[in-house]
Amino acid sequence: MPADSVIVAGEKIEEVLFQSLTDRSKHEDFLRRAVDFLMERVVFARSNRSSKVVEWAAPEDIKKIIDLKPREEAVSHEQLLTFMADVARYSVNTAHPYFVNQLFSSVDPYGLIGQWLTDALNPSVYTFEVAPVFTLMEEEVLKEMRKIVGWADGDGIFCPGGSISNGYAISCARFHKFPQIKTKGVYSVPNLILFTSELAHYSTKKLSSFMGIGSDNCVTVKTDKYGKMDVIDLETKITGAIKKGSSPFMVTATSGTTVFGAFDPLIPISTICKKYGIWLHVDAAWGGGALMSRKHRHLLKGIELADSVTWNPHKLLAAPQQCSTFLTRHKNLLAQGHSSNAQYLFQKDKFYDTSYDTGDKHIQCGRRADVLKFWFMWKAKGSEGFEKHIDKLFDNADYFLQHIRLREGFKLVLDKPECTNIMFWYVPRCLRGSENDPDYNERLHKVAPKIKEKMIKEGSMMVTYQPQGTLVNFFRIVFQNSALDHKDMVYFANEFDRLGSDIIV
Repeated sequence: MPADSVIVAGEKIEEVLFQSLTDRSKHEDFLRRAVDFLMERVVFARSNRSSKVVEWAAPEDIKKIIDLKPREEAVSHEQLLTFMADVARYSVNTAHPYFVNQLFSSVDPYGLIGQWLTDALNPSVYTFEVAPVFTLMEEEVLKEMRKIVGWADGDGIFCPGGSISNGYAISCARFHKFPQIKTKGVYSVPNLILFTSELAHYSTKKLSSFMGIGSDNCVTVKTDKYGKMDVIDLETKITGAIKKGSSPFMVTATSGTTVFGAFDPLIPISTICKKYGIWLHVDAAWGGGALMSRKHRHLLKGIELADSVTWNPHKLLAAPQQCSTFLTRHKNLLAQGHSSNAQYLFQKDKFYDTSYDTGDKHIQCGRRADVLKFWFMWKAKGSEGFEKHIDKLFDNADYFLQHIRLREGFKLVLDKPECTNIMFWYVPRCLRGSENDPDYNERLHKVAPKIKEKMIKEGSMMVTYQPQGTLVNFFRIVFQNSALDHKDMVYFANEFDRLGSDIIV
């Protein structure tokens, strides 16, 4: 066990190392070996293309391999190192170039060091007193992000994920229209209605329920064949809600939908929002990174017209999980809507300028310094580096699109996707030429799960699939790792052929 040997009454006994304090004589060897393991076996070895994306094991097998239950007795440093090895072995290798399953991937070396430094310092960012560097760092980074959006002023915060960022948008929009909500509650306001597209992230509906508005009052708006919000349907539903006596207060547009990667038309949506006095929020959690590229920021044309924006650097910009921001052009609104002025934390008679005690505008109290890893990356790469990163992602996505367009067995869902989401059906040999058969779609629906099972059990890559509306299961490959190149695009296509061409459904 991790213990010191001590002599008591002439007898040698073991003393459990229970104190939460690093001690060079007790911990240095263990820490160095643990860090060496992380560097060699996790950071570098697992980023090789020849390694597996995942070492598949069933749930019951993992429970047998790793002792997951907390125990009464302490274990030795050697056993802890063994646990590290087992946890790493059976965890998904999200740093692998062929992990393209979600809207995040890779482990950026500078972001990683920033995250390690954050964990070593173990700050909580609510007052300048306990987080002097990080409170200032947050304000500078958020200010620069607002400038990139197109605002000269405003406010912002780091949030624990894009879903919570979208929740802040609902809270700010509601408080902006009905400030009495903060003290009087939901019974003091009329029936509130908000709107988002049918392809928007589920968090808007979920947070509507969580915040007492109700999921039924989160009205979904139709989208066109490319996944963009239908502006005519939006206005029709706004006027319909008004006629029924409800109070529309917010529209959430999306810049980079989760599946299609679609960018809603922000300028006409903004016109409608201004016409009816409605807060416009843009969920750019996925697509916000395109703002860093002069070539691709046109996808978010009109974002400066929004009242608030969600932007997740851990997505398209590849910052380590998690790194999410909520930005608004309304200065002081976050503090007005959320502050409670707790006297044991936010004293106003401190010896320094307490305007730097920014934590009260958050609904959290204790909060990680998620800014450091992103700031460290930004310092290491500069805005120019981020621009090159974004441009390469889009170049890879276009190359893959053009490549599979010409290959037998691949059928595109969208001929011209806007973001780095490329969606397609893989059609095995048994289905080619039978598109007019009555059971074709039913059989095609079964293909993706079969290929996914094979790729996971072999660990050759990880690509997600899903149905969407009337569309049967299709693959969605998302490019966020700028370490990929055109040869990797060919690899993905070849691997689908290898895994899927002989499948029988």
